[in-house]
Amino acid sequence: MTERNPILQSLFDRKSVRVYEEKPISAEMKQAILEAAAQAPSAGCQQLYTILDITDPALKEALAESCDHQPFIAKAPLVLVFCADCKKWYDAYLEVGCTPRTPGVGDLMLAVTDAAIAAQNAVVAAESFGIGSCYIGDIMENCETQRSLLHLPDYVFPAVMLVFGWPTQQQKDRVKPQRCAMEHIVHENGYRTMDGAELRDAFGYKAGNAPFEQWCTAFCNRKYNSDFSKEMTRSVEEYLSQFR
Repeated sequence: MTERNPILQSLFDRKSVRVYEEKPISAEMKQAILEAAAQAPSAGCQQLYTILDITDPALKEALAESCDHQPFIAKAPLVLVFCADCKKWYDAYLEVGCTPRTPGVGDLMLAVTDAAIAAQNAVVAAESFGIGSCYIGDIMENCETQRSLLHLPDYVFPAVMLVFGWPTQQQKDRVKPQRCAMEHIVHENGYRTMDGAELRDAFGYKAGNAPFEQWCTAFCNRKYNSDFSKEMTRSVEEYLSQFR
């Protein structure tokens, strides 16, 4: 294996951190994280995102509650919401007298991609300082509530939420979850549908000592068929209707 340089090593070391020391993140470090996010590649260099820096403690508490009741969100010293923003360029076109079509689903998907790439840049930048981070997928759940809390207009979608903080020693010592073997992740030249045997091989390590069927059924019920997953799908589908 090629020796890992510091950037590669930080990518392998990084894990989600949900417990933080009571220690602020300096203004200089926060600015560096935000500037790194803005350096991310984007479609046509349009930067189809807007980053919300959540500093109001009451708003943090509201987001902690609306994002599946996760108190650690409110305790995080830095909370960022990356919005897929199809509005600002549309407004610019109107400003100069163009007759643009209204944003569509393809525009939103492109903007979500831009937002996610910028968010990952922020994660990598934070990791370089020793600052932990955690993605909060629940920002897409209860979309009506989140849009109201964040005062989001039409064509702006809360795509990614990140919380940052200094990890406790317990969090530093916690073992990073194992990843799937590369042969199950990388397919050469085209998609390969995995058969039952390969699927068991790909995901079997997650089951530990439990029978694969038992573990997979429980995981399906806890994640894929859960109420929050169904609500996220409903919420996003309803939001997408404005793009049709």
